Amino acid sequence: MFRYTLRRVLGLIPVLLGISFLVFLVLRLIPGNPAITILGERATPRQVRELEIQLGLDKKLFFDFSGERSVFDTQYFGFMSQLLRGDFGDSIIRRTNVGDELRARFPATLELTLAALMLSVLVGVPIGMIAAIRRGSLIDAGSVLLALIGVSIPIFWLGLMMQYFFAVNLQILPVSQRLDAEYSRGFQSITGLYVIDGLLRGRPDVTWNAIRHLIMPSIALSTVPLAIIARMTRSAMLEVLGQDYVRTAWAKGLRERVVVTRHALRNALLPVVTIVGLQLGFLLSGAILTETVFSWPGIGTWLYTGVQGRDYPVVQGGVIFVAFLFVIVNMLVDLSYALLDPRIQHR
Repeated sequence: MFRYTLRRVLGLIPVLLGISFLVFLVLRLIPGNPAITILGERATPRQVRELEIQLGLDKKLFFDFSGERSVFDTQYFGFMSQLLRGDFGDSIIRRTNVGDELRARFPATLELTLAALMLSVLVGVPIGMIAAIRRGSLIDAGSVLLALIGVSIPIFWLGLMMQYFFAVNLQILPVSQRLDAEYSRGFQSITGLYVIDGLLRGRPDVTWNAIRHLIMPSIALSTVPLAIIARMTRSAMLEVLGQDYVRTAWAKGLRERVVVTRHALRNALLPVVTIVGLQLGFLLSGAILTETVFSWPGIGTWLYTGVQGRDYPVVQGGVIFVAFLFVIVNMLVDLSYALLDPRIQHR
């Protein structure tokens, strides 16, 4: 087990290096100049050139064979040397440290992601189980239709429609942000997760206000993973329910609840856990649209403004950080197989 874990950890290194290279290259292929974005269209060529030198954008991308400076004194190797030191650099537009911004904004994205994933699992798994048990019924057909709708509806459109009905027309939910102004003013966060911090500070009113702000964005973000988890649970349960040991359990006269939960569900968990782990990674990386629609101050909104402003350090740091979380979650999912099924041995 230890050897397998070590191999997986070492295997993350080339993956992250490849991601850093692709992110660096793709950003430089996007039309636009960060110096012109900062100075404006009326800036003179001299002003643009001076700012490019100040930001290091005058250097070659990968190798410099001009002889004026070192071959490796380029944008990519400068970026990699910073990255290996754990330094993501400073934002070109905001002039703030990218690592500090990540630490400040990640709790907001994590809170939204966990809320959406919890909703997806708590609703998707029971729907998949019931659909498998009642195969061919109206409930089964409804679950298939629900999964199709969940995958098909664009998140940004659903978010806007929810804002229109529940925030503008009915006025029962807040339209954006994480807390109302009267709650956020003077509130000292501990973990960055406002739902938990409200309880830790003895402020249930803050917790309830944070939950009200979470409802719409978490529902919008959970539609796709909820549909996928429901379909995967249904497929896995149908396969397990056809096994001999399940038929034997039915023949022994065991109650339906015991057969479904103790015999069928436990053995159907492996593919479900895999898809839940993948969806957690996709939620962390796919929250950009949701955060933008609901003005959620997380990594997604930050990355969106970084792409708009050609802020290379922001986009590079944000994407690499999310990619790191994604591969870590996948590794933990693989390691959890041995706990769920003792027959699986990691070597």
